[in-house]
Amino acid sequence: MIRLLRPALLLVAAALLAGCGALEGIASRRGGEVPGYGRIVDGDYTLPAVDPKYLQGVNRRAQVAYAGPEAPGTIVVDPHAKFLYFVLEGGQAMRYPIAVGREGRGFRGTATVGRKAMWPGWQPTANMIRSEPEVYGPFARGIPGGLASPLGARALYLYRGNRDTFFRIHGTNDLASIGNSGSAGCIRLFNHDIIQLYELVQPGTPVVVRTYEQSVALEGEELANRGTELPPTVVDPAVIYGFLAAQEAARREATAAAPPDA
Repeated sequence: MIRLLRPALLLVAAALLAGCGALEGIASRRGGEVPGYGRIVDGDYTLPAVDPKYLQGVNRRAQVAYAGPEAPGTIVVDPHAKFLYFVLEGGQAMRYPIAVGREGRGFRGTATVGRKAMWPGWQPTANMIRSEPEVYGPFARGIPGGLASPLGARALYLYRGNRDTFFRIHGTNDLASIGNSGSAGCIRLFNHDIIQLYELVQPGTPVVVRTYEQSVALEGEELANRGTELPPTVVDPAVIYGFLAAQEAARREATAAAPPDA
């Protein structure tokens, strides 16, 4: 495995796991601060600012004119042009840049948002572990929601009827992946973008995934072929679980230092 020696690489390493997974109900940590990774305050987190170099051109979210046929209140995923649209009234839409993983490229048709979660935990599915045991096996116990989770700050869970599709729209700490394709994962947004989208979307929101032909017709051939295929990365689990231990130590330190209740 690749051993990441510098702690500053941790958040990128966590994001490169990027499988959608199926973890339910793992709680976020509370209290304290781990230098370089953001502040942990009463179960929520302050994320570091995004370097402007990742927000160039179409990689910056924008309200744009929208010519698609979908009704307002619909999420439209274009895995080819690497955009997600939330359709608004008056022929407008919010456009967000995305990264598309292997699971994301395999999803077709329509779904609905079955539920949504803040600071979701992550766990590889049994199929992920079977197909790539060297990558996902060491993470079989999952990663709690928080700064190390590959699902980022928020997640939308897509269903068909009452069945979970295991297709996710979620945040990421892997900033360089936005606008590109990856070897794993679903549909990923910058954390600041998924936080905004999370507030706009409610359970029951319809989701439509464009075909390549639709992408070419609406975005043009150049954008419909945007991005590159990023190589797979194997992450040392000691880096991730070491961070979680440091996060817990910070929580305990903050708790011990807090003044007693009056």
